[in-house]
Amino acid sequence: MPFQKIARRAIGLRHLSDADIDAVTSCPDERLPELMQAARQVRSEFFGDRVELCAIVNARSGRCPENCSFCAQSAHHDTGCDEYPLIDPEAVGRAAREAREGGATRFGVVISGTGLETEEADRFAACVRAVAEAGLEPDASPGIVSRTLLRDLKKAGLRGYHHNLETAASYFDTVCTTHAYEEDVQAVRDAIKEGLYVCSGGIFGLGEGFEHRVELALTLRDLGVPSVPVNFLTPVPGTALEDRPVMSSGEALRTLALMRFLLPDRQVRVCGGRPSVFAKGSRSLPFKAGITGVMTGDYLTTPGEGPRQDVDRIRRAGLTPGPHQQGEDNRG
Repeated sequence: MPFQKIARRAIGLRHLSDADIDAVTSCPDERLPELMQAARQVRSEFFGDRVELCAIVNARSGRCPENCSFCAQSAHHDTGCDEYPLIDPEAVGRAAREAREGGATRFGVVISGTGLETEEADRFAACVRAVAEAGLEPDASPGIVSRTLLRDLKKAGLRGYHHNLETAASYFDTVCTTHAYEEDVQAVRDAIKEGLYVCSGGIFGLGEGFEHRVELALTLRDLGVPSVPVNFLTPVPGTALEDRPVMSSGEALRTLALMRFLLPDRQVRVCGGRPSVFAKGSRSLPFKAGITGVMTGDYLTTPGEGPRQDVDRIRRAGLTPGPHQQGEDNRG
């Protein structure tokens, strides 16, 4: 099936058929350039040529009570990851300013754990303000929190809420058993209702199949999530998935193209796991597969790459580093 036909259906906001999905997920490696070009066409139709850079700071690390099978910060795993309480707002501000100098326009304050303790709320709000004062769009990953706290954080300047669903509902029990999937879904719903820009996606390569990736994408579509981060598993020694093989670059590109076709008018950002999945000579490939954003710098517990390399890759792909407007649709 010609991938241009699939692209036209996506541009028309028509749902993909099972045959369309099978064509994308079974694309042979020799046809990947054709698949990527079709995905790029969809991205261009809705978002032009811009690719937004974002960055994060791991503001509270380790001892998470959840047992997510991939996570280095889970208290259920012995990984030797750093453990520390919520850092000072001044440190967050320094990290945000450094990210801005590298070209990032959004910056996330991320904490381990299920949510914020009551006594941490004011300090976390100060961290959000520090990001705003650094001249960046403040995002946060505070976990599952009340709508009242979300409102308080908005008053402090919070613009975006990040909370991954991680995988499909039908696969979630394989990944985590310490809380229910619906709790994560409700957290996303609450943030959307509070008017926050919600970034919610998943981590791929956990053992799930393409059918689970489709299920996750459709859940995010139906929730109205505007921004979808795509992470790839980097197996961490000491976790339950330490022996999982790293996803091939071909499968990763098929996954990115699938997300673009299923979510044509939503931002698709490549985040954690890029250095593991894409070898040094192939790290420009995601920028040719229809993405609209990239997380630059270090991830939560694994090293990333500096923004200079990402800006160079964006430009070599014929794209422009820069922010999007929320809800942007270039067709009109």
